Amino acid sequence: MTGEELSAETVGDVIDRARFDDNGLLPAIVQQEGSREVLMLGYMNAEALRRTLTEGRVTFWSRSRQEFWRKGDTSGNRQYVRGAALDCDADTLLLTVDQYGPACHTGAHACFDVDPLSPRIGSPDE
Repeated sequence: MTGEELSAETVGDVIDRARFDDNGLLPAIVQQEGSREVLMLGYMNAEALRRTLTEGRVTFWSRSRQEFWRKGDTSGNRQYVRGAALDCDADTLLLTVDQYGPACHTGAHACFDVDPLSPRIGSPDE
């Protein structure tokens, strides 16, 4: 879906194909266009997915507040949609965005910068 506008019928087809969980939510991974850096993960219900695909700005469903939130409306740190794809099972969305300002609500550039772990590094020789 990169670089083309979706018709209302096509957006409906995408929403019908998406496999929302028992709570009606779809995880959405947000990735910076160009660098492909993973910025954050949020959740969308069908309406948030529709808004994201048709408005060009990323909209999530807040599980804690039980309301829609569009990235940047309060912080100014906006995400503009550049591409979108469902995974092979249609149960996860990948969004490619232009990120303006930090992606994380903590002020970190990306949410995954906040708590790096030190796992054992695997090798195919093991």
